[in-house]
Amino acid sequence: MRAETMLSILVLGLTLYAVRMLPLTLLRHEIKSKWVRSFLYYVPYVTLTVMTFPAILSATDSTVSAAAGFVAAILMAYGGRSLFQVAIAGCVVVALVEALPFI
Repeated sequence: MRAETMLSILVLGLTLYAVRMLPLTLLRHEIKSKWVRSFLYYVPYVTLTVMTFPAILSATDSTVSAAAGFVAAILMAYGGRSLFQVAIAGCVVVALVEALPFI
């Protein structure tokens, strides 16, 4: 294996280790700040959204059909539908929009 590859793997490993271990070693007491607790509570949701949204828009042949399916899924989810119903509605809307001749 090349030296650059080994160095990259080592730096990546150290970075991951630092990100996971520093909070455990530096923050030994309970976090009492409401702002920090709220921030840390929403970090996983924001991260998932940031990773998923670009994939949604590039998953179809057309950005227009992807956006239409996304809007349909958001509206269904906001209406309290199940995950299965939301997924099916998004897929159906994408298929219908892509079937239109002008898209």
